[in-house]
Amino acid sequence: MVWGLCVLSFGSCRSFIGHKGGVEVIVDGDGEFPAFLVGRWKADESSWEIVFEPDGTISSAVVSLGRVRMKPGQVTVVPMKLGGKGVFKPGLWTVQYSQEQRELIVEIAIDHFRVELGDNVVHGKTLDFFAGSVSGDGQSWWADRFSFPEYVADTNKYQDYELPFDPNDNPCESLLFLKVPESE
Repeated sequence: MVWGLCVLSFGSCRSFIGHKGGVEVIVDGDGEFPAFLVGRWKADESSWEIVFEPDGTISSAVVSLGRVRMKPGQVTVVPMKLGGKGVFKPGLWTVQYSQEQRELIVEIAIDHFRVELGDNVVHGKTLDFFAGSVSGDGQSWWADRFSFPEYVADTNKYQDYELPFDPNDNPCESLLFLKVPESE
């Protein structure tokens, strides 16, 4: 449903820039990704961070799930504090930008993850949507985050326990992303 609303918000004048390295980019109007969006954007009150390239693709993102830096199209493996490892396999990531409305929409999909915490394991997949307006000065982006997790826990007490998730009781989280200067 959210994806449908995102697509409809751009109207009929869209340019598909391309699909490169696990990222699809769609920009309305002339199809040019704006230069002011290029660079690193960090959420002020969460671990999320997104790095946009000149062609609109995302070169990396720090996701809230484990605060792991991922690259699209590449499996990320990280050591865990209690031993074991975390493995994260991204799905297709999407960037949409409406020049007329200054609306930026980003979709970050993790097709599969597995995190070992000692003898316990959590695995599954997740999908996060960010949608909101970019400020007139191009330095901030207020985004509503919608998250759709599918987590399964394997512990000594619970085997293949699907953690409950009700999409009807899934409030969005409002995040302020700020453009980080190159020197940081």
